Amino acid sequence: MVKIRIENVVASTSLGDELDLQSIALGLDGAEYEPEQFPGLIYRLKQPKTAILLFRSGKVVCTGGKSMREVEESIRIVSEVIRKGGQKILRQPKIQVQNIVATSDLESEINLNSIAITLGLDRVEYEPEQFPGLVCRLDEPRVVVLLFGSGKLVCTGARKPSDVALAVEKITKELQDAGLLRRGQRRTSGEPDRARHRSRPSVAAPPGPLTTPVESPETDETALAR
Repeated sequence: MVKIRIENVVASTSLGDELDLQSIALGLDGAEYEPEQFPGLIYRLKQPKTAILLFRSGKVVCTGGKSMREVEESIRIVSEVIRKGGQKILRQPKIQVQNIVATSDLESEINLNSIAITLGLDRVEYEPEQFPGLVCRLDEPRVVVLLFGSGKLVCTGARKPSDVALAVEKITKELQDAGLLRRGQRRTSGEPDRARHRSRPSVAAPPGPLTTPVESPETDETALAR
C-alpha cells in the first residue's frame, strides 16, 4: 500500500462581502496587518499550526494544515473571534481545497536520466544543473510529481489525498514496468556516497510553475514552503 504524508493543505473560503481588517487585527493577538506592504491580514495559529490570510473582500486562505480537519478548525477559530468583534460573517462558509502538497518514498534509488528518456521530454523536465529533481506532470490526476534520485518524491497540485495516492501508484507502476524501479535497492550506510561529493548548485525551486514551492527532499524531505 502506498504511504503518503500530507505536508500542506491550502484551502480557501469566503466569510462574507467585506471584512474590517483593521478592527480584526486589534482583536487577534499577534495578527500581522500592514496594508502598505500586503493587502491581507496574516494570523498564525499555534494549534493547529496553520496560517490564515484574511482579505477585505471577505476571502480567506488557510495554509499549513496537515489535514482538512485542521483547516476547518483554523477557520472556525478565526471566525469566532471575528464574530465576537461584532462583524457579521457566514456561519458555515464553504471551504474549497486549492492544493495539497504531500511526500512519499519509492523505497529505492532511481536513475533520473533513464527516467527522463523513458517517460519522454513531453512529460518531464529534468535539468540537474538548475534543480536536482525531475519534474513529471500527470494528466490524470492533474498533479505535478517531483522525483529525486534517492527515491523520495513530492506531489503537488492535488485536490484530495486520493489524488496523491493515485499519482504515486501510477508513477510506481510505470517505472516498475520499464524496469527502472526495484524496491529495496538503496545504498547501505557503509557504502560511499559519491553523489554527496559532487558539487551541486544551490536552488530554491524547480523549473516551471508549481502551485506551492518546495525544497528538495534529498536535503530535507519535509521542508515545504508554508
